[in-house]
Amino acid sequence: MREGMRVAIPTYKGGLDDVVCEHFGRAPTFTVVDIATNEYKIVPNTGEHFGGSRHAPEILAAEGVSAVICSNLGPRAIQMLSELGIKVFVGASGTVRDALRDFSAGRLREASYEDACRDARHAAAGWHPRWSGGGMRW
Repeated sequence: MREGMRVAIPTYKGGLDDVVCEHFGRAPTFTVVDIATNEYKIVPNTGEHFGGSRHAPEILAAEGVSAVICSNLGPRAIQMLSELGIKVFVGASGTVRDALRDFSAGRLREASYEDACRDARHAAAGWHPRWSGGGMRW
């Protein structure tokens, strides 16, 4: 892990003992952790899925996040986070503490489009890197 790195983990209520939310964009909160100090901040997801006007990646970029640790996420989120310079690590489960431990031990892998959630909601949204030549269609 890198000194001074801020990571975000999608959570239900937030905090180090909360469980990692299984769907990034629909997580009610993000627990943003400073790796160097282990201090954290609970950031409400005021994104589009909750009636807001911004996307979850934009909220996290505004918080100075440099990486997201999650169980999975859709291709659009992967692309948006990448465009904002935020790395994504997938395969997290359990609590935020568990996810941070797995991240620091190198047990999570950096996400690629092949890791994107294949949930029908993403297909219905009309975007997939293979369908659009690797770019977004919105």
